[in-house]
Amino acid sequence: MKTIKGITWNHSRAFPPLVAVSQRYEELNPGIRIHWDKRSLDEFGHKPIDQLIKEYDLIVIDHPWAEFCFDNNLVINQKKYLTKNQWADLEQNCIGKSFESYVFNNKLLAIPIDGATPVPSWRPDLIKKHDIELPKTWDDLIALSDKKHVIMPGFGADLFLNWLMLLYALEANPFNSRSIFANKDKAIEAMQLLKCLAEPMPKDMLDWNPINIAELMTKEDRFAFCPFAYSYSNYCRPSFTKNPLKYGNLIKLNNKPLKSILGGTGIAISANCNQIELALNFSLYCASAEVQSNIYLYAGGQPVREEVWNLEKIKDFTGGFFSNSFLSHEKALIRPRYNGYVPFQEKAGVPLQQYISGKISANSALNSISRYYQDSLKK
Repeated sequence: MKTIKGITWNHSRAFPPLVAVSQRYEELNPGIRIHWDKRSLDEFGHKPIDQLIKEYDLIVIDHPWAEFCFDNNLVINQKKYLTKNQWADLEQNCIGKSFESYVFNNKLLAIPIDGATPVPSWRPDLIKKHDIELPKTWDDLIALSDKKHVIMPGFGADLFLNWLMLLYALEANPFNSRSIFANKDKAIEAMQLLKCLAEPMPKDMLDWNPINIAELMTKEDRFAFCPFAYSYSNYCRPSFTKNPLKYGNLIKLNNKPLKSILGGTGIAISANCNQIELALNFSLYCASAEVQSNIYLYAGGQPVREEVWNLEKIKDFTGGFFSNSFLSHEKALIRPRYNGYVPFQEKAGVPLQQYISGKISANSALNSISRYYQDSLKK
């Protein structure tokens, strides 16, 4: 019996589809066992991978970990094991920059299996009840927020990534220089935009991540619209929740559609894995068009394969999630992947929270973020 262990994060979008795919893989390959564990969303995003490699063969991972993992020899370079056809298949058929995000210094961190980015979501019934016109511009969004119909995740990392989205939109050039994090005036302008949006919202939102927001919006009738939170297609599915959401594409700022910051996941293989061929074969099976469009999708997964996003037959089952939000996922931006970025992302959200809460000035917040940025480069 050959056994491998994997770890993902604790949600219906993450755990059940991998268990379902593993079960079928075992049935097709007698003598194989694949066991999955799960951790919190915050642990998935920020807990260093070196704490997992001794216990797990397969690690569901996000692309910003790339240089950290390779610098510390924590994962294998999967490019060495892929054929040209396998590489081309993934390169050509993963949505947007999903595959590109795992390619770092001519090495492959992970096999992409899941595609996500912050996009708008709303409750169609509440939109109708309150006679709301969906916002198309930032001014529209502020007007709707002032009426207390809007909520967004204010958890530190999410706040930072949405601020980063605005920095790119304002051409503040974040990360372009080692000496300056971003253009000061535009960085402060982006903070002010977020604060204006957040002021009518409850202070509890600073503790809420995208899962909390989706659960809140589908369980309670307090909020009708969320302008940007990492997408969870499960909450669009009538079979998953009593009050399903609709998802769409991002609004415009300064007459240009916003481009949010790419999320999604891939399967990395631990450098301590003793069954590399099996681990890679399973990962490619999970990422295949056949599996992604069937078992993985119907078990709750959010496929990375672009072919699935365009399937007509899944629209009713998924509440139109994939076709309605395709453009924003296709245009999403890759995060930095240097060694030191992930701790920076985790820390940088705190000054933004303090600024939005009125505890510190925008200048103080930016000074703290700039200091964290300089510290992150020292790694």
